Amino acid sequence: MSDTIENIKKQINDNPILIYMKGTPQLPQCGFSAQTVQALMACGERFAFVNVLDNPDIRAELPKVGNWPTFPQLWVEGELVGGCDIIVEMYQNGELEPLVKEAAARANDGNEQPSA
Repeated sequence: MSDTIENIKKQINDNPILIYMKGTPQLPQCGFSAQTVQALMACGERFAFVNVLDNPDIRAELPKVGNWPTFPQLWVEGELVGGCDIIVEMYQNGELEPLVKEAAARANDGNEQPSA
């Protein structure tokens, strides 16, 4: 199963904004995933997703990686932000959008350093 954990870590590292959810952003398969993805989409940035219903190995192993037992899980720049309640609360109090926009901006900038 370590291959699955390595795969999860690669997904988290390769995608600056990543949600592990039940279903897809267009067709969420649970209410918590639907609420979370709505808040994320309202931030207006592109993000990656993994449907844990289509990936039972990831569904089984991901809670060990982030020490978070439930889905959805939002990861931003390699850090677990949280699940539905946390993400919806962050969206409502204005914390989610700047977090997502800054991560997207850094991802779009790449690793280029400004020239002096």
